[in-house]
Amino acid sequence: MRRTEMLQEIRKMRFEEVYSEWNESRLNQEEAALILGVCDRTFRRYIDRYDHWGMDGLSDKRLTQASFRRAPVDEVVAVADRYNHRYRGWNVKHFYSKYQKDGGQRSYSWVKNTLQSSGLVSKVSKRGVHRKHRERSPLPGMMIHQDGSTHEWVPGKKWDLIVTMDDATNEHYSMFFVDEEGTASSFQGVRDVIVQRGLFSSLYTDRGSHYWFTPKEGGKVSKTQLTQFGRAMKHLGVQMIAAYSPEARGRSERAFLTHQNRLPKELALHGITDMDAANRYLVKEYNPSFNAEFMQPSPEKGSAFIPWIGANLDDILCQQEERTVNADNCVSVDGYKLQIPPNKYRCHYVRVRVMVHRYRDGSLAIFHGPRKLADYDRLGKLLEATHRKAA
Repeated sequence: MRRTEMLQEIRKMRFEEVYSEWNESRLNQEEAALILGVCDRTFRRYIDRYDHWGMDGLSDKRLTQASFRRAPVDEVVAVADRYNHRYRGWNVKHFYSKYQKDGGQRSYSWVKNTLQSSGLVSKVSKRGVHRKHRERSPLPGMMIHQDGSTHEWVPGKKWDLIVTMDDATNEHYSMFFVDEEGTASSFQGVRDVIVQRGLFSSLYTDRGSHYWFTPKEGGKVSKTQLTQFGRAMKHLGVQMIAAYSPEARGRSERAFLTHQNRLPKELALHGITDMDAANRYLVKEYNPSFNAEFMQPSPEKGSAFIPWIGANLDDILCQQEERTVNADNCVSVDGYKLQIPPNKYRCHYVRVRVMVHRYRDGSLAIFHGPRKLADYDRLGKLLEATHRKAA
C-alpha cells in the first residue's frame, strides 16, 4: 500500500471513531473537530459526505488526480535524453543555461530533479555558507584581478587561459588562450581593459615572476625593484597588489573552476581544437554568455574607470631595455643588429643611450628620449622610419 493510501485509511478510521462518539453525544461538535485537527465547518462537511456516500465520501479526490502542473512524460524523457546524448557530464547549472537558450520554460529545480530522478546527475550534499573574507570593491574599476590557469582545454593540448576581471562585478573584460603566461599576455589583458573601459585604480595578481621581483623565494615581493610589467603599471599610475595564497585570490580561483568545468565541454561541442578558433569563440560567444550569467551588480552606483586620453598604450605596455649605440650606429638586441637610419636631428648616435621597445607582436622600435628613431620587424629588419613622441 502506498503512503498516501495508508494515510487515507488512517484518516477514515479516526473519523469513524470520533463520529461514533459524537453521534452518541459523548462529544460535542467543537470537541470532535478539535480531536480531528479541523475546524467546526470542516467537521460538518465530513458528516455530510459520510451521510451521503459513506466512508468513500471521506477520500481526498485530489490524491487520485494528476496535477495540471505535472510535465508530460514525453517532456521529461526528452530533457533526460537530450542531457544524456549531448551534454553528459555537464553540471546542472551549465546544462540549464543551454536549456533556457533553446526555449526551455521549466524551472531550474524542475530540470535538476528530472536529471537526478533519471540517475543522470547525482545529488550533492549541502555545503555550509561560504565565508567571505573580503567584501567586493564598491565600484567597477577600483580593483581588477588578473590570473592565468594552465589546463587541458582541448584533448591533448595544455594552454594557459588569461583572465582579467573586475572585483566589484565579476565581469570578465578579457580572456584568451596563450601557450605560456608571461609579460606579453599580462600586457594584453591590461590593454583590453583600458581600451574597453578606461584606466583603473589597482591590479590584484599572484606573485608570478613577470609581475613581481621576489628577493627571497617564498618571501615578500619588492616594491622598488620593478619588473617590466611593474614599470608599466607605475607609468600608468595603477597600484599593484600581490596575493600571497590561492585563497587570497578566491574570486579568480572560483571563476577558473567554472571555466575548467564548462569551457572544455563548450569547445568540444563546437568542434574547436586550435587556439585561434578557441580565442575567437571566447570573444564572440563564451565570454558574453559567461558575463550575462555570472556578472553581479556593483555594491554602489557609478564607475572608477577614467577614460584613457594619454599617449600610445603600445609604447607603455611593452618591454623596454636601455642600450648604448655602437660605433657603427647600430644597437645589438638578442643577436640582431638594429641599424639607426640617418635623420635631420643628429648626424650620428654613437655612444648615445637609447631605449629599445619590444612590442606584443615581437616587433621593435628605438627611442631617443621622446623621439622614435626607427621601427623594426621581429627579426630586426628596418621598417619605415617614424618620428613621433613616445609616452
